Amino acid sequence: MTHRSFPRQLLGLAGWLAATFVAGGIGAVASASASVFYASLSQPPWAPPAWLFGPVWTVLYILIGVAAWLVWRKHGFSGARAAFWLFGIQLVANALWTWLFFVWHLGALSLAEIVLLWILIAATIAAFWQLHRLAALMLVPYLAWVSFASALTFALWRLNPTALG
Repeated sequence: MTHRSFPRQLLGLAGWLAATFVAGGIGAVASASASVFYASLSQPPWAPPAWLFGPVWTVLYILIGVAAWLVWRKHGFSGARAAFWLFGIQLVANALWTWLFFVWHLGALSLAEIVLLWILIAATIAAFWQLHRLAALMLVPYLAWVSFASALTFALWRLNPTALG
């Protein structure tokens, strides 16, 4: 374990949480009017209400940030370089999906991108597993939610070909 003082560990935790919430914030900017657009779409019967997405993503971003912090705390950047590259790329992909779907209304590209996001999350879990098992397990709910979101993206795209051309 890399030795860091308690204040530095807290600062590191704040930094990892900030990084994940910045990605979430970039997506939130794109989803400013998402509830109106989402409500206008034909929905599958199993689609969740729009209000559920915010609380779910808040919990997930906390888990994602803490997971990265645990790996950083144990290995530092240099000891987990590949894992942190994957982590960063999946955060970018996470933020991009909201723009593709809610701003640009690109259903097929949104679907392809969320499948890529799923692969990146799975790869990050595998990389974290080698470094810190609890951190890897903390990303499993994220992968589960993105699995559900992938199915929802597909269903919405198929049900709304005009709106999500």
